Amino acid sequence: MNQLTVLIPCKNEIDNLEECLASVRPLADEILIADSGSRDGTLDLIQRQPDCRLIQRQYIHSGDFKNWAIPQARHSWVLVIDADERVTPALAVEIQQRLAETSDVDGYWIPRDNYFLGQRIRYSGWQSDRCLRLFRRDHAVYVGDNDHAEVQVDSGRVARLKAALQHDTYANYDSFFRKLNRYTSYQAHIWNESGRRASFVDLLVAGPLRFFHAYVLRGGFLDGKAGLQVCALTGFYSFMKRARLWERNLTENSHRKPNSTQAARAA
Repeated sequence: MNQLTVLIPCKNEIDNLEECLASVRPLADEILIADSGSRDGTLDLIQRQPDCRLIQRQYIHSGDFKNWAIPQARHSWVLVIDADERVTPALAVEIQQRLAETSDVDGYWIPRDNYFLGQRIRYSGWQSDRCLRLFRRDHAVYVGDNDHAEVQVDSGRVARLKAALQHDTYANYDSFFRKLNRYTSYQAHIWNESGRRASFVDLLVAGPLRFFHAYVLRGGFLDGKAGLQVCALTGFYSFMKRARLWERNLTENSHRKPNSTQAARAA
């Protein structure tokens, strides 16, 4: 049977990590935790776990961080999960079965069941969520310069698992706004560096259109109050990326314009 390293990237995950570790222990031959500067007690928790190996480095973005951590896995198969995700018993059994098989597959897509403030979200666009998280260490690399980089398997030989990861996306609104600030700021930085500008029309319609797509076209209304909030926050997230871009555009323009003293000296 092929042996498996479970890789858990984390920062300040004291509230999530213990349950995550408990869920992966039944199938992990190695648990590798890649920390990017925790200050909330996470490191103390890790050091009390004799079956965990800790590596640490500064975080730039998700793809860059994971591409640094993956080659340090001791085993040829790697399962990457976040601290707010859980490997269900059914998924653990399916992964063990697949790794015990003789196969030329180099990676597996895993579906995710997503929860918002403890409520299962079955629609709103989340119903089709899946991620390529189980792969051979030497055949996979994350591609993309943001926090939503995806794995590419060089051979193209990938398959799908049936059992799902459990993903507790946001335990409360504080966690949502922390991620919102990080994700929108970084995306605005990328757009600004590429020369993109925030137009009035984009600021006006991006949020409402994203809400309409999630709430009406993807059935978010079927998720009740939780679905309404998820779709509204999805629209707000789309708007804030552009608002942050507008903020960066303004800052960049102000740095380029000479102040009155500089203008007078130049004259």
